[in-house]
Amino acid sequence: MSSKLQVLTPQNSQIIFIDQQPQMAFGVQSIDRQVLKNNVVGLAKAARIFNIPTTITTVETDSFSGNTFPELLAVVPDNDILERTSMNSWDDQNVRDALAKNAADGRKKIVVAGLWTEVCNTTFALSCMNDTDYEIYMVADASGGTSLDAHKYAMDRMVQAGVVPVTWQQVLLEWQRDWARKETYDAVTSLVKEHSGAYGMGIDYAVTHVHGGAERVRHGKRIGPNPAK
Repeated sequence: MSSKLQVLTPQNSQIIFIDQQPQMAFGVQSIDRQVLKNNVVGLAKAARIFNIPTTITTVETDSFSGNTFPELLAVVPDNDILERTSMNSWDDQNVRDALAKNAADGRKKIVVAGLWTEVCNTTFALSCMNDTDYEIYMVADASGGTSLDAHKYAMDRMVQAGVVPVTWQQVLLEWQRDWARKETYDAVTSLVKEHSGAYGMGIDYAVTHVHGGAERVRHGKRIGPNPAK
């Protein structure tokens, strides 16, 4: 049975953010850049909720790319930032060592979010899978390319090579899996309300109007539970 039939779990996953830096984001044309940042930060918060080991790597921070998004660093303030010169993160021994340390605990499913899809993501994914038995799960909406075609054809190329395409919310809900997991329920629903757009609005509506929750707000003021419930 293919290991790719196994869903992502908090025990079999690790995550790497590749070059989530402003100069790299400037060139992104495949996704709205504010949406991109929202999705990247949402994914990082999901990893924090489920204690997923997180690797952050950057390229040419001082000379070209700028510092990692501060919103991302705020989620994982104690993480080391692995600086490198190669466009391919897999060329860097520090990156390989960080991933191998986590894989030694059985975390061979590597969730990837990076810039740009057609360069840094593709070369990393192909090289990593060529040299190891790791599996790559490419988060399409937390990554971006220099054009729609650049992103699409890079994703197509990686899928043909065995990469699994996913979205950030898909990863979050796959890790949660069961709403009976109350230890992460509140954190996940709070994250959804903050970062998941219409889905989050739906949760707000269900809490306040369907279940008569304590978060009813009128004219900007909290007014407590719905007395009709």
